[in-house]
Amino acid sequence: MMKGSQQQWPFLVPPPRTPGKEELPVDIDSSIPVSSMSKPYSDSQIEMSGGFVRNPSSHSIQSKSSSTHSIKGVSFREGHDLNPVSYGSRGASSGSNPVRYGSRGASSGGFTSSYKEINDEDARLVYVNDPGRTNQKGFKFAGNSIRTSKYSILTFLPRNLFEQFHRIAYIYFLVIAILNQLPQLAVFGREASILPLAMVLFVTAVKDAYEDYRRHRSDRIENNRLASVLVNGEFEDKKWKDICVGEVIKVSGNQTLPCDMVLLSTSDTTGVAYVQTTNLDGESNLKTRYAKQETQMKAPVEGNIGGLLIKCEKPNRNIYGFQANMEIDGKRVSLGPSNIILRGCELKNTDWVVGVAVYAGKETKAMLNNAGAPSKRSRLEKRMNKEIIILSIFLVALCTVVSICHGAWLRRHREELYLMQFYRKYDYSEPEVEKYEYYGWGMEIFFVFLMSIIVFQVMIPISLYISVELVRIGQAYFMIQDDRMFDKSTNSRFQCRALNINEDLGQIKYVFSDKTGTLTENKMEFQCASVGGVDYDNGKDISTEDGQTGYSVEVDGMVLRPKMTVKVGQDLLNLSKMEHTNEGKHVYDFLVALAACNTIVPLTVETSDPAIKLIEYQGESPDEQALAYAAASYGFMLVERSSGHIVIDIQGKRQRFNVLGLHEFDSDRKRMSVIVGCPDQTAKVFVKGADTTMFKVIDKSLNLNMVNATESHLHSYSSKGLRTLVIGMRELSTSEFEQWQSSYESASTALMGRAKLLHKVANNVESNLKLLGASGIEDKLQQGVPEAIESLRTAGIKVWVLTGDKQETAISIGYSSKLLTSKMTQIVINNNSKDSCRKNLDDALQLYKKLSNVSHSNDGGHGVGTNQLALIIDGTSLVYILETELEEKLFELASKCTAVLCCRVAPLQKAGIVALIKNRTDDMTLAIGDGANDVSMIQKADVGIGISGQEGRQAVMASDFSMGQFRFLVPLLLIHGHWNYQRISYMILYNFYRNVVLVFVLFWYVLFTGFTLTTAITDWSSVLYSVIYTSLPTIVVGILDRDLGRGTLLKYPQLYGSGQRGESYNGKLFWVTILDTMWQSVAAFFIPLAAYWDSTVGGSALGDLWILAVVILVNIHLAMDVIRWYTITHIAIWGSILVTFICVMIIDALPFLPGYW
Repeated sequence: MMKGSQQQWPFLVPPPRTPGKEELPVDIDSSIPVSSMSKPYSDSQIEMSGGFVRNPSSHSIQSKSSSTHSIKGVSFREGHDLNPVSYGSRGASSGSNPVRYGSRGASSGGFTSSYKEINDEDARLVYVNDPGRTNQKGFKFAGNSIRTSKYSILTFLPRNLFEQFHRIAYIYFLVIAILNQLPQLAVFGREASILPLAMVLFVTAVKDAYEDYRRHRSDRIENNRLASVLVNGEFEDKKWKDICVGEVIKVSGNQTLPCDMVLLSTSDTTGVAYVQTTNLDGESNLKTRYAKQETQMKAPVEGNIGGLLIKCEKPNRNIYGFQANMEIDGKRVSLGPSNIILRGCELKNTDWVVGVAVYAGKETKAMLNNAGAPSKRSRLEKRMNKEIIILSIFLVALCTVVSICHGAWLRRHREELYLMQFYRKYDYSEPEVEKYEYYGWGMEIFFVFLMSIIVFQVMIPISLYISVELVRIGQAYFMIQDDRMFDKSTNSRFQCRALNINEDLGQIKYVFSDKTGTLTENKMEFQCASVGGVDYDNGKDISTEDGQTGYSVEVDGMVLRPKMTVKVGQDLLNLSKMEHTNEGKHVYDFLVALAACNTIVPLTVETSDPAIKLIEYQGESPDEQALAYAAASYGFMLVERSSGHIVIDIQGKRQRFNVLGLHEFDSDRKRMSVIVGCPDQTAKVFVKGADTTMFKVIDKSLNLNMVNATESHLHSYSSKGLRTLVIGMRELSTSEFEQWQSSYESASTALMGRAKLLHKVANNVESNLKLLGASGIEDKLQQGVPEAIESLRTAGIKVWVLTGDKQETAISIGYSSKLLTSKMTQIVINNNSKDSCRKNLDDALQLYKKLSNVSHSNDGGHGVGTNQLALIIDGTSLVYILETELEEKLFELASKCTAVLCCRVAPLQKAGIVALIKNRTDDMTLAIGDGANDVSMIQKADVGIGISGQEGRQAVMASDFSMGQFRFLVPLLLIHGHWNYQRISYMILYNFYRNVVLVFVLFWYVLFTGFTLTTAITDWSSVLYSVIYTSLPTIVVGILDRDLGRGTLLKYPQLYGSGQRGESYNGKLFWVTILDTMWQSVAAFFIPLAAYWDSTVGGSALGDLWILAVVILVNIHLAMDVIRWYTITHIAIWGSILVTFICVMIIDALPFLPGYW
């Protein structure tokens, strides 16, 4: 039936090949997630008869040097045709429908622009190897020069100043400086009035200039790198910045891609290439990319290519999507995400690739995504801005009092003004008598008001912004250097990715945590299996064959052994060798499914013994790796994978299975399948997935007892905290295979609705399955998780766990992690309708009231007491609750619970749960996770923490902080969070205190000068007060001071509650601080005044005494509040007083400065 016919593989993902393996002479017609066999097989190839594959000859596995051991794994995520949630950008999404946290069909709402039909208006035409025609007038595309810097020499000053003046306080001080330049309002020297603002602007500008210089230097290095570009039939070196869209580029192994380019050919005969996307998405896993066989055969490495036209979508930010068509020899070929390699990716395990540039420079997907996470502002900073507004109002009130009093004074002395200096009508101070400009009573009051604002401007602490930034940098340094948060397993330290929310770590009330990879290690270990309705986990399955060596096979004198050994059950091992019995056949199919139904790439690794080599399984999913190692331990060892087949060593006998198609796992189907041609000339589809979806496609009529027994075993596994998967299969008849092949070819080449069509094809083939069994995989808790959760709970922090695992698994992990305890009353909500959800919520609230009343009567009215509640709710229920009127009831119930466990939740539902609390309370929220499915939750919370785990680095890249283990939350929050909050809180209040003290001293002096705003304190001392005299001590104390030691904070987690209650910075403390300044300013002003009341000491001398008194006063006040003294603290505090004395003497000694005497 199929001899000589083309045969397409499924579009979603083509199976990867084992790097370094010798390929069979099989022509691949399509390299997008589909493969096809474009020619009839020769005698040396696989023979097809009646649609089934004959047993091919086995191929020996080739060794891989130990240097390859650094490869982390292979990811095929880019091959997804279903991309339910895009975290990177809205630019890639289509449609305008709002995101709904509770939506059940998150993945079916709409596809990205990569899967829409490309019309002429939205298309980009790229003529291969014809950049002139591609970039003709009117269609010129961006060059490949990139620029990440913000400024140029000409734009730095205006743009930097524009950005800095986004701070309202800076505008305030600019207005003050401008007012002081007017002759009628000149209180300070013109230069002195500009100094504070100028210094702050200068320091910030220097910092920004240095950062931008580094970006300029990086851009220059990047743009001047060399690439091999096809020019006149030969490849020549060309600078990256000179590359144009349409040019053909050759990239060698371990080189970085200069632009986004569609693959035309690779060094592999089947068109396969491997890339590492660390620079793009942070993942170190290898990804597979494919060249079309039509272009692969044109041998572009020799310069013989041209006449091709690519019609692709316009540039967008979706790094996981791409759609294009290629016209070649009158034939239109579709291109997908697996045919394009993006700028910044690195070529691995491939000698060379040749491609054509389709997006260059700023239009590449990497550059379009070159933006940081949304900026967050700390709660203290928001409150500080409110207090500054209050101080501004207080300043206006003070100036109003002075101006009104001055007006009253003028009215009372109006008859004497002619005789008084500054008010008489004629000025006799100069030889030529001039008429003095007296503006009248009303204008004089107005001028005095403006002059008051200038004199009292120090009320608003301009240096506070710079000081807080410097303190946060110092705090971040000590957090990074803390060995308590150093992960030895990954050799990684704590990372502070956002410097502006350090103090929020001391006010957290809710922690939302992922489970897999966050609470657990995400290192899966196969524990047990249910095969054919029999549970092979009876407590005796703890031995391994051949002692500790596990399964091994000898090939050409070389011993191959799985890198990881797995516990095997003797009964299951014996049945695996009895293929001809019914039970043995069932076990055989089950283990073949474990070895074949995956995207694992096997690599051979050298050992110290040259006669022994290890098989290492690289893959994106730790679950797949665990199942592959389990199959290998039972004698079904995957030893080779190519673009068209896999080789499994079954009990020492090499057997080749031709991979005819593979539908990868997606969040809608929650299962994956592979269609293989087996050695017994049959075609089978093997499927594995979550039990909730697998039992819907299992044909229960085949063996109902087996299905019931398997379901019972699954419940038992889940209760032990194991992750479960169900395995099924179906043998395809010739007609079924032909129907699938035809449907798939139509779906994979469709220009519109491709994703939905492919999804339908997968659902059709994954039906009426025979149940093979189920697996139980253990994901062990990370070290210290139970103790960490206990400490956080004692500290008054509520821990909620949001996971995609099934309910039984999540509950088991909840008990082992101490999230759930036997003393808790569990409330379980898992419903399939809105009405039932409403009823369950009402019943749960009634239960809480009953328990509360009972406890109230038993403990004398002190609350719920020992009746702690734990809410367990699943994602299906959240569909009917989130963003409906039931949200309020869920919030009311959840806020009363000690623990909340959400199971089977989608990524957007995780963000919805965070929003549930964040939108209804003032409590601070923290989200922690390790995978891409946690990104929305991390960005939604007030503080987001990424775990550097096994699931890539998307969570880390979207987070504010990152660390290696969940247990590091304890020192981060209880120690550093507490310290940061206490330090910043005190620093803000102290800055208000020291500035208001000086303002009141100036105000008291105004009372003795007829409210004329003359000052005894020199201009320079006034402006240097916040910048030099008192700034350094506050910074040092803000970085180093500790109210409590590490041991005390860890021993008594309840101390963390001070931050949650806002005890160190609140409205009461603010007003107490302001009142405190009043009597202290009275002492600082009137004591020196009284001491020299009847003396001949002038105003300037008293001004020096007053500024010295204020500096000594505020520094002694600071010294009294310091709890932990260091040498640098002494130097900063006492040194500041000494510097003040020196500066005052210098100012008084220089004749050209005001105040010289």
